[in-house]
Amino acid sequence: MVLTCPVGNGRTTQRDQSSGHSRRKLLSVGALLVLGGTTAPLTGCDLFDRDDQPAPPPDPLRPMVDESLALAAEYRTNATAHPELAGRLDPIAEAHTAHATELARVIGVALPSAVAATPTTTPAADPAGALAALRALEKTAQKSATAACAAAPAERAALLGSIVAARATHQEALK
Repeated sequence: MVLTCPVGNGRTTQRDQSSGHSRRKLLSVGALLVLGGTTAPLTGCDLFDRDDQPAPPPDPLRPMVDESLALAAEYRTNATAHPELAGRLDPIAEAHTAHATELARVIGVALPSAVAATPTTTPAADPAGALAALRALEKTAQKSATAACAAAPAERAALLGSIVAARATHQEALK
């Protein structure tokens, strides 16, 4: 593309003034056309497309959410199997659900709509066996929460520390 216009000795003629065209104006329009022609195709290409980017890694606290939901499910299953223990087990199940809810809020994930997980064990036949099994689950869960607390940044350590303490308390409540 060649842009031509009359170039004089610095004097404008009647013709140049009437058309309103100047060399500077034509050059700026031409530059805009050239730039517009090169950037318009870029917007349609995959250069700015973020769909192919790998998903960010899951938050390290995601397993804690799942573990809290699983513990709540274990307590509910045992409370159903042993109604005489429901008064002791239901508040602990609710505490685990509250932990899962808060952890999910902190890491920005949604809980399942039912806010329940499938229990991984079958309830014991007798109440004493159920309490012993739940204590063992709480002890394992306390260890994982302690490890998560030790590895967590300071802004998450307080939450995880309170979960560790709650799990220790649950073990005592099950004796």
